[in-house]
Amino acid sequence: MANITRYDPFSDIARFDPFRNFDDLFKGFLVRPVLREMEPDIRMDVSEDDKAYTVRAEIPGVKKEDIKVAVEGNQVSISAELKKETEEKEGKKVVRSERYYGKVYRSFSLDHEVDQNAAKAKYTDGVLELTLPKKPGTAGKEISVS
Repeated sequence: MANITRYDPFSDIARFDPFRNFDDLFKGFLVRPVLREMEPDIRMDVSEDDKAYTVRAEIPGVKKEDIKVAVEGNQVSISAELKKETEEKEGKKVVRSERYYGKVYRSFSLDHEVDQNAAKAKYTDGVLELTLPKKPGTAGKEISVS
């Protein structure tokens, strides 16, 4: 036997509580901007000409020894490790000490395969510049649909 219940479309309005989700409105409001400020993002511009791709990736606050670039076929991966320590002192007493250790990673695919032996990377003033020459003869083939 099935239980039959009467549906009342106004029941939710009758139980309306405007302060029910008030706490969720400001949840994490002060926490996220502080943590987000410390985490680096890899922002990129990718341009292409007939012979090569040029990638400009902004990775501020990272030493060039902590950046790793991997190229495999047409797949490019950039990872960086950030080590940041801040300490404020008043006299000989430490008032505040903050540490952040993290890793950022970005991976993307290109239309053509990259010549790994001729690829170059340069890191200056927080900007990583990659020159990724295209492998000759690896252009994509368009297939007609019948």
